[in-house]
Order: sequence, then C-alpha cells, then structure tokens
Amino acid sequence: MSGEAGSSQLLRLVEVMVRLRRDCPWDAQQTHRSLVTYLVEETGEVVDAIETGDDADLVEELGDLLLQVYFHAQIASGEGRFTLEDVARGISDKLVQRHPHVFGDDEVPADLHATWEARKKAEKGRTSALDGIADSLSVIARTTKVASRTRNHHVPIDLPTEPVTSDEVGTAIVDLVLRAQASGVDADQATRDALRALEARVRAAEA
Repeated sequence: MSGEAGSSQLLRLVEVMVRLRRDCPWDAQQTHRSLVTYLVEETGEVVDAIETGDDADLVEELGDLLLQVYFHAQIASGEGRFTLEDVARGISDKLVQRHPHVFGDDEVPADLHATWEARKKAEKGRTSALDGIADSLSVIARTTKVASRTRNHHVPIDLPTEPVTSDEVGTAIVDLVLRAQASGVDADQATRDALRALEARVRAAEA
C-alpha cells in the first residue's frame, strides 16, 4: 500500500468515526470507561491472530484495535480535550526523543533497555523502578515487567537467573496451576501475593 493510499484510508476512518458519533445512538453514548472492555477484548484478539491466525485475521484484528484508538480520540475531540493529531504527535515526539541514536548523532547505547528506562525515568520524574507499571496487567505480565524494570534499573536485589526454556516455563506454570487447583489454592491470588512481596523487596532496596 502506498503512503498516499494509506493516508486516505486513515482520513476515511476519521470521517467514519465522526459520522458514527453523530448519527449512531450506540456509538454516540459511549465513553472512555464504557469502551475499556472492548479495548481489552480487541487486544486479546490481536494476540490470537498473531499466534494462530493468518494475515487476513491479523489485518482484521489490527483494524478493530485501531478503531479503539480512533474512537477514544474522537470522544476526547468532541469534548474539546485533545484530538487524534495530538495522539499521533505525542507518540512521534516521544519516539524521536527516546531514540537520539537514530534521529540524532548519539552512539548506539551498549544497553538499549537500560538507556530507554533511564530516559523514561527522567522524563516522567519517577523515583522507583516500579512507577508506571499498569495495575491492570495480568499477574504474569506484571511480574515480567517488575523483573525487567528491576534489572534494567540495577536495583540491588537478587533475582533468579537460572536458564530455562519456553517449553519448561509453560509446562511448569500449567503444572503449578493444576496442583494449586487440586489443593484448593487460588493460583492467581497466590501469585499476586508473591508479586506484592517482590515489589516490597524492590522498594525497600531502593530506599
């Protein structure tokens, strides 16, 4: 697809959203909060398309996810708060600012992940490696993020580093959940409790 064709379809989607917010009773009454469940659902369907679908599936599901971005921007635009242009400008500016080795004269950092986190910390005035991690993440996704932040921020606590394969991880997690269920243990709750204990260790080490 050429850049011109792509742009024309993006502009068409803006026009479609404007019309839906004006003329469709259901679309007109939606809010940021009412759309959260659809945002989560569409994100999950993109993951499914990546893991088990084909290109046609991925195109469709990415379109559904893109709709959510346009929908939220149109709601805000109608309330005079911000526009889709503001959203696009913000992410473009952020990407350029955080990649001076691409858009400037800086050398490529030896540790890209640590450098990225350091720039985010400075931009947002964060005082902890854990600041900004979404509470709504699944417990496994949040644990992964906590581990990544802890290591990239060089927080002085010991984390396990023994090598493990993808198959071993998947099998071990499923086996633990099965054992937990058989033992009457809520695996999700138990993991959240353990994660909170890890987060407390991180914050204590940062103090």
